[in-house]
Amino acid sequence: MKSHFSSHSELNRRAYLSMAAKGFLGVSILPWASSLELEAAGLGLNRPVNYAPKAKNVIYLYMSGGMSHLDTFDPKTTDVRGRMESISTNTDGMMLAQTLPLVANHSEKIAVIRGLTSTKGAHEQGNYFMHTSYDKRGTIVHPSMGSWLTRLDGRFNPTLPGAVVVGTGNQHPLAGFLSSSHQPLKIGRPDKGLMNCEHRGLNELKFNRNLELSKKLDRSFVKKYDLAKVRSYADMYEDAVRLMRSKDLDAFDISKEPKEIREEYGKDNFGQGVLLARRLVEKQVRFVEVQLGGWDTHQSNYDRVSERCDILDQALSALLNDLHNRGMLEETLVVVATEFGRTPDYNVNDGRDHYPKAFSCMLAGGGIRGGQVWGSTDEEGREVVDGVTQIPDFNATIAYALGLPLDEIVFSPSRRPFTLSDKGQPLTQLF
Repeated sequence: MKSHFSSHSELNRRAYLSMAAKGFLGVSILPWASSLELEAAGLGLNRPVNYAPKAKNVIYLYMSGGMSHLDTFDPKTTDVRGRMESISTNTDGMMLAQTLPLVANHSEKIAVIRGLTSTKGAHEQGNYFMHTSYDKRGTIVHPSMGSWLTRLDGRFNPTLPGAVVVGTGNQHPLAGFLSSSHQPLKIGRPDKGLMNCEHRGLNELKFNRNLELSKKLDRSFVKKYDLAKVRSYADMYEDAVRLMRSKDLDAFDISKEPKEIREEYGKDNFGQGVLLARRLVEKQVRFVEVQLGGWDTHQSNYDRVSERCDILDQALSALLNDLHNRGMLEETLVVVATEFGRTPDYNVNDGRDHYPKAFSCMLAGGGIRGGQVWGSTDEEGREVVDGVTQIPDFNATIAYALGLPLDEIVFSPSRRPFTLSDKGQPLTQLF
């Protein structure tokens, strides 16, 4: 055994211990494979691991519809800017569009990624690719980042969900092929809290009695059909009961926040969702995604982007302030992401169309060095000319900030091997 592992020095100590522990526990990790075998499988297994991660949790703000990079994080001075002006920040080389004046005041906290590029120019495929790092297939659903996080690094609060998504549509991949124990909890309206969590019409004694009766009725079926899907169904009930009884359940109730704090984030669903995200990560929920739609600006781009940015700018600025003041920014990675950018040229409807060739995202906190711009596009925002960043690279960077093992192999139910962010390489220069 010793000689076998010493001959493959690139399997570092952490990877070895992780593989050993999970192999002994019988979970679906490729057991004791050599580096040559793994390379033959096309899985790479040579990506760096962050052994001293500062990020513990993630607040992931998703701009659904394709946020225009030219009108937000990558403004230009040529004719492609239209009516959009640029504003300076306290960071040299970091100009932002006039749509983000509050965020501009936080330039020392943020890292703007201007070299993103993708081949997915349709919303469904682009959204899926950004969330999973894999192409959308009809035969499999890949896990999203929050589910990968709980699968590879566990929960911090055993009574609350490991991941939560707020205001997302039905296209979200959620846990994909992972078990239901890694399924993010979906919440529609942040101001409604977590609904249906009370014992209505039942006291604790009756509730426990009914629960035991249900388990008794299911026992013979579970024993006869000892399958993962059957066990996952039982686990789902246990998670629900654990959540109902959690002392931290009030984290979902944003009405407990002072009125002035709620107003700082904005009264709209997105702003209140971002506030909910801050409350949840305070209670050690590992990954919270909040979605802001309406970025598909084929018509009246200037007006619509300005309206969307008013919402984003207020909520994001309030979040960065709040996390900083609470001493939480270093351990919380804040992400602003979207599926693709918009065309430099305006169409006949004063709109910008889909443009996956070049676009921007943003990172802050969680060990990210603020006050920097990574990558650049040409003077019209058409081509990435420096710091090309593929979607899997961006997702690998998020995983690196969390110290997740990028090369750990997890099998789907069909026994196909997958790794977090596919073959993406993290942008370690940002840390």
